[in-house]
Amino acid sequence: MSKPWQVYAQHILEAMEKLRRIQARGEVAVDEVLYAASLRHLQTPAEATQRLPEQLKRSYPAIPWKDISGFRDILVRNYFGNIDPATITTVLQRDLPPLEAAIRAMLAARPTDHAAN
Repeated sequence: MSKPWQVYAQHILEAMEKLRRIQARGEVAVDEVLYAASLRHLQTPAEATQRLPEQLKRSYPAIPWKDISGFRDILVRNYFGNIDPATITTVLQRDLPPLEAAIRAMLAARPTDHAAN
């Protein structure tokens, strides 16, 4: 039996909270420990978005769902060597807030819809 999509949505929000705490400790682009921690916690949203129902994701076309999934492969397999810390900073500051807003909207609109799997 698969988990309800809301579990994955909550994992995304929890990872985002951890990423905010990491950023509060210093500059991700400068501190290699914060950079490494950010890479680790970016994997969760990238992986968990793949578990969200496609019909639900289609309701949020401004979110680049396929790019997020592709970013997971880059993070995990590190295809291109070290990922530029400035890129990670951009993802944290520019790309995560709209994703978080979409996830929160999904949960608010369908908090117990298990059939959307």
